[in-house]
Amino acid sequence: MENTGLGGKSIILRLEMNTQEIKFGQVASTIFDAGGDMVAIDVISASGHTTVRDITITVTDSVDIGKITTAVKNLQGVRLVNISDRTFLMHLGGKIETQPKIKIQNRDDLSRVYTPDVARVCTAIHEDPKKAYTLTIKRNTVAVISDGSAVLGLGNIGPYAAMPVMEGKAMLFKQLAGVDSFPICLDTQDTEEIISCIKAIAPAFGGINLEDIASPRCFEIEDRLRNELDIPVFHDDQHGTAVVLYAALINALKVAGKSIDQVKIIVCGIGAAGVACSKILLSAGVKELIGVDREGALVSGNTYNNSMWQWYAENTNPNRTHGSLQEVIKGADVFIGLSAGGLLKREDVQSMADNPIVFAMANPTPEIRPEEVEDIVSVIATGRSDYPNQINNVLCFPGIFRAALDCRATTINEEMKLAAAEAIASAVSDEERNSSYIIPSVFNQNVVKAIRELVVKAAISSGVARRLPRE
Repeated sequence: MENTGLGGKSIILRLEMNTQEIKFGQVASTIFDAGGDMVAIDVISASGHTTVRDITITVTDSVDIGKITTAVKNLQGVRLVNISDRTFLMHLGGKIETQPKIKIQNRDDLSRVYTPDVARVCTAIHEDPKKAYTLTIKRNTVAVISDGSAVLGLGNIGPYAAMPVMEGKAMLFKQLAGVDSFPICLDTQDTEEIISCIKAIAPAFGGINLEDIASPRCFEIEDRLRNELDIPVFHDDQHGTAVVLYAALINALKVAGKSIDQVKIIVCGIGAAGVACSKILLSAGVKELIGVDREGALVSGNTYNNSMWQWYAENTNPNRTHGSLQEVIKGADVFIGLSAGGLLKREDVQSMADNPIVFAMANPTPEIRPEEVEDIVSVIATGRSDYPNQINNVLCFPGIFRAALDCRATTINEEMKLAAAEAIASAVSDEERNSSYIIPSVFNQNVVKAIRELVVKAAISSGVARRLPRE
């Protein structure tokens, strides 16, 4: 069902009503009593004593759509013709398409774009492969690739079911940053096969955006591809989340009056995003960072079956603090949740340092709901669009790839990620910044431009840019 941006779903009921048997007000009351909110009414046809109307209804996530439809069906004089889900309607036939840039209007055009003249272009690229950037779509095209093993909050639902998400990502690339992209969902979850497939198709693309690939497999896939390809490879679930989180933290710390090198940070949930968020925070200067997962705090000297947990334990928690989340959060300045809903309690937040910052980013249910602690925190952020301060990686990936493509970067390195975070944070001015506004909207048109400018500079200064882009 569609998320309306207000924490709800939207449907359209087409109803045929006999006006001699029922008044529309009865229908409206029935829908309201069942938990629905009518937002639009359209008359489709009317003849004699019969009218057909489309009624658009929104409901909160907790409301059962079936309860509404059953209540309407039970009304005397009403026939439920059909139910339309606006989200499904938007997905009919897919959400993207390809369009030629040039019309083929005659045989001369055909000979230039295809045979025989295209052979001259092929030969030029064969003699100098770098010309693929100027003579093909490569320079502005990204592959959005998933194996369907960790899709949104749905888990391992496979490549077919992952396609709608990848299509949506392609739409955002184009609309927000002018980047062409194509969704590719691989029917394998074997690490070696995934790496081989991506390497095989890489010549057609200027960058690879990995998406919704489960941990810990995602770490090896990204690391291997970054080493074996000469184009940017970016696992957005890890690094996009990390960049936007750090951007939000930059402004949250200003609101709370704290310094990044003096705060104690707890990261709950050490999966792909948790590791990436922790790495960028360490690069930004955080000194005391403690990761907590199912077994409690990760501590050096312990042995973990997960190789990434082993790395994490050896590179964080300098004081070797042991204990559960409830134990290690005491006195912490910042809580970052990338775990599961409801794990954090009000008393846990009360045990934190003065002016605590809470980023409860689990979706769809955050670790703690803002209304439970908004009176005792300095700043609270979530991953949801129906609360202030949404931490959403849509703020990052269009701009960072725009920059990487424009300067033909060989990779997206830590310097570029830090620059992207600074750019996002800077989109909120000193005058605007407050506890409810630490991160810009995904529709803020200044964000992509700001990211491009700073990330290109970082790519050039760090030596991974292969050209100076035109302004």
